[in-house]
Amino acid sequence: MKNIAIILSGCGVYDGSEIHETVLTQLALARHKTQVTCAAPNVDQAHVYDHFSGEVVVKQSRNVLTESARLARGDIIDIDELDLDAQDAILFPGGYGAAKNLCNFAFEGSSYSVHPSVEAVVKNAHQAGKVIGFICISPTIAAAVLGTEQVKITIGNDIEAVGVLQSKGAHHINCPAEDIVVDSLHRIVSTPAYMVADNLLQVETGINKLVDKVLEMVEETGDST
Repeated sequence: MKNIAIILSGCGVYDGSEIHETVLTQLALARHKTQVTCAAPNVDQAHVYDHFSGEVVVKQSRNVLTESARLARGDIIDIDELDLDAQDAILFPGGYGAAKNLCNFAFEGSSYSVHPSVEAVVKNAHQAGKVIGFICISPTIAAAVLGTEQVKITIGNDIEAVGVLQSKGAHHINCPAEDIVVDSLHRIVSTPAYMVADNLLQVETGINKLVDKVLEMVEETGDST
């Protein structure tokens, strides 16, 4: 059984993990009978967003780990407690939480940085040869942490966002929601999901391809050892 970690950023597209993308990722992994560990930073969200009114809720605070627990049905750990040695791959669903809580791309643009605990997981997983999957807007994390290695990633075709990722050294490839970009050299797989998707079925197709490819790459690693 393969062990896969999912790094969450809250619960809800505008201030946390995108719920559809997260559940579809969990479902795809369940079909492969993998062991899943959910983790998130134990920090306050950048802000709380009212998904009904479309406004930021002033003077309200929520915790990223606590909110992420909603998507994990309570079965989640602090990202600082994640045992990378026990994981075969790491997956990052999208949602603005990835760009607000795991990094600050949504606020700082080209001068953005990644939360230290998240950066450590990506950097250490990459150095250990783990496969890493990035969905929707989360490839911004890959660009900031691994851009100097000219990693190949996609967030779809948003010109402004693509320019920022390329400024970090990443090599961006335009991609539809139903497809993936594979960087075999750096063991990274990405799909744009709701960055470009028109409907849930397109997102599902792309995420299924991403999970299939990630597990295929994990299997290839096992065959070579």
